[in-house]
Amino acid sequence: MPQLHGAALLFDMDGTLVDSTALVESTWAGFSDRHGLDLEQVLAFAHGRPTAKTVGHFIPDPRLAASETRRLVAREESQTAGITQVPGARELLAALPQGSWAVVTSAGRKLATVRLAAAGLPVPEVLVSADDVTHGKPHPEGYLLAAAVLGAEPAATIVFEDSEAGVRAGLASGGRTVVIGTLATRDGVCERYADFRGFQVTADPARPGVVLTLPEPVAVGPTARL
Repeated sequence: MPQLHGAALLFDMDGTLVDSTALVESTWAGFSDRHGLDLEQVLAFAHGRPTAKTVGHFIPDPRLAASETRRLVAREESQTAGITQVPGARELLAALPQGSWAVVTSAGRKLATVRLAAAGLPVPEVLVSADDVTHGKPHPEGYLLAAAVLGAEPAATIVFEDSEAGVRAGLASGGRTVVIGTLATRDGVCERYADFRGFQVTADPARPGVVLTLPEPVAVGPTARL
């Protein structure tokens, strides 16, 4: 069976560890209705990006954008209905050694902890949120920061992502980037899995870090241009 080896594992949250699709789509549907925007265009841009960045992209008025961002964040932080784990995520995280993984998310810290808890997932020692970086995805800052805090070389990490912006961030950080879900974009190839079912943490004293034994087959698909 195939294996992946990394000094540390870095996970996106929404769409990768946590399935919050219905809630996210409902939130952006309300935003689109209020401002006469096309929901599909909003969702396409929003996926993997911080809320404030998406709002600012569609609302040029800084005051209105700031007000709308506060409104959306407050709604997201108060809603947990329908949030669940991506299959296999809970079992994988429970098997990982302490201090070997991090979450790197475009959500704020409060929202991230709310959603992880709602999905029944642990909050890691290292959680890099939108509150901790100057540049959100597709910039690699979040992944570079997580690797540094964990004491791992970025090129030795494994990044798990589900969005184009996130994949671009992972690749730009130098980490081996694995797609979770159905993402298919422009060019290049990454390993791709529907979810984490069948992932096993394998002990190997000769290889420090984390060794994952993966199910067959390894799905391969196109990923984003940097």
